[in-house]
Amino acid sequence: MSNKISGFSTAEPVAPVKGSNSSAVVSDKAQNEASGTAAAAQTGDHLTLTDSARTLQKVEEAVAKTPVVNSHKVAAVKQSISSGTYQIDSRRVANKILQFESGLKK
Repeated sequence: MSNKISGFSTAEPVAPVKGSNSSAVVSDKAQNEASGTAAAAQTGDHLTLTDSARTLQKVEEAVAKTPVVNSHKVAAVKQSISSGTYQIDSRRVANKILQFESGLKK
């Protein structure tokens, strides 16, 4: 499970740090480097987002947008069913059912 980081702006502070009694803030590393003394003047806990963290966030968003269903495979199966050429391997189906049932008994 992952926590999605979204909705932050370039204005500091981005969000207060939860569970901290200080006046700590969460900030963006690139923003801190650009603002210079603003981050240095603050005291307490800080969280900086690195370039790799932002890249991982973008990758996570791209993966989340990727469909779970392989549409090309579905189209091929539909075509073979409609043309009457789809063949079912009953032995494989039976083995998969047995594997599933043995997993339920544990």
